Amino acid sequence: MNILGIETSCDETGIAIYNTEKQSIISEQLFSQASKHAEYGGVVPELASRDHLIKIIPLIKLTLEEVELEFSDLDGIAYTAGPGLRGPLLIGASMAKSLAFSLKIPSIGIHHMEAHLLINLLEDPAPKFPFLTLLISGGHCLLINAKEMGSYEIVGQTIDDAVGEAFDKVSKLLELGYPGGPLIEKLAESGDSSAFSFPRPMTNKDNLDFSFSGLKTAVFYTLKDTKFINKQIKANIAASFQDAVADTLLIKSRKALEETKQNELVIGGGVASNKYIRKKLVEGLKDNKIYFPPLERCTDNGAMVAFAGSFYLSNNNHAKNDLVRPKWPLSEL
Repeated sequence: MNILGIETSCDETGIAIYNTEKQSIISEQLFSQASKHAEYGGVVPELASRDHLIKIIPLIKLTLEEVELEFSDLDGIAYTAGPGLRGPLLIGASMAKSLAFSLKIPSIGIHHMEAHLLINLLEDPAPKFPFLTLLISGGHCLLINAKEMGSYEIVGQTIDDAVGEAFDKVSKLLELGYPGGPLIEKLAESGDSSAFSFPRPMTNKDNLDFSFSGLKTAVFYTLKDTKFINKQIKANIAASFQDAVADTLLIKSRKALEETKQNELVIGGGVASNKYIRKKLVEGLKDNKIYFPPLERCTDNGAMVAFAGSFYLSNNNHAKNDLVRPKWPLSEL
């Protein structure tokens, strides 16, 4: 089976084809709108929707042409149904359903976070159910006990800002730009992570939830109280902030592994591309098996949607979700 995956939950238009016989992604394309939204300091939903509308058909055609396939060679279509921005989600869903209808093949709506979670199963070695998952992105920060395919228990989540959101806000405070994650990571390379003592929020609590708004506020007051700010001080703040985030994720993940009695930690989402956080988690959890997707699979992409869709379409489960849901708890799968 050739499964076409369409990802349009935010500002990336991701298209890919997963072949079930070869058990691999045979073709993919990705267009990022990050540079367009940078001047606004964040994603503008209406602009994102328009760009998806312009790019989606050419990208689908390019994905097919890359492996010399025709539309008639497709056996199913998977698209991101949520969570995400309503307008962008509707563009992807409308295209998927219309194309599937015209080709007389099934289409299926995929949960964005489940797609991030499952993409690690494509790697070698791959994790095996059950395992713990840490999903860290611009809009989410979740600890998930993945018991089996389609059965996920959220054991911890952010009560305010997501990790990527905190990076974006701190980047704005440091006048670096958008998206904040890569910019802070780059600046932090020349900084001293011990220069400022930022809090590790909620790490002393009994629960597994996260909170990053206070950490962002600590950066705000540090900048406000510092009389002279140069590039080196900004680098030190960036490094200290990044270290505080990494420590918080490590402490909570270790506690979650103990409480769920799991030995494998699967990490996904855009923030999983941060090399400093990766290193901190690997070193701090050396007694556990840690799985990271390749860097290109951390950010939103069509490959993860096509791959996730293959599980359901291969089992003739075509009615998993037929609605676009901007807010869609993973526990409601």
